[in-house]
Amino acid sequence: MPTPAFGLNFDYRCPFGRIIHEHVVVAMRAGADFDISFEPYTLSQGHVPEGNAPCWEDPAYDPELLSLEVGLTVRDHFQDQFLDAHLGLFTARHDEGNSLRTKEQIRPILESCGVDADVVFTEVNSGKARAEIAETWTRRTQNQQVFGVPTFFVGNDAVFIRYMDRATSDSQASIAIISELVNMIARRRAINEFKHTTIAR
Repeated sequence: MPTPAFGLNFDYRCPFGRIIHEHVVVAMRAGADFDISFEPYTLSQGHVPEGNAPCWEDPAYDPELLSLEVGLTVRDHFQDQFLDAHLGLFTARHDEGNSLRTKEQIRPILESCGVDADVVFTEVNSGKARAEIAETWTRRTQNQQVFGVPTFFVGNDAVFIRYMDRATSDSQASIAIISELVNMIARRRAINEFKHTTIAR
């Protein structure tokens, strides 16, 4: 059964986003033929006090938005290195305690993946990625009530999924997980909520 085209949002600070994006990267490295678009979602905007300027207009939030801007820039300008850099940023944040709030913290991650960090930071300074963050957050929250990461987009449907098990060396398992989730969204649209009341651990 072919997997439909889908979108998937990310913010490197989200541990559940990290889990699902790990599966995506492992699957795609193993040859999964996913037609996927990666799009931004900033967790910061949900914490902006009512009446204040949005985070993308407030310089105080620049450190919180930097890694997201970097990820989008690598996606657009270094496509061949994107999966490595994408996973590298998630790993640095959640395994190494790197807050990803400064260029000095992010530069070694990019360079280890063969990405020219100077080019990335120059593009970030252009404001293009910041504009995409603002446009995407506004459109998705207004049109589809998107509230978090990770959210899958299949056709006109937006579905938040919290998956608990990280990827392993079994790439076929990751391919199956992502394929099953996307196909369920596409073919079982009557499911509105599906949630375990407890998590067995």
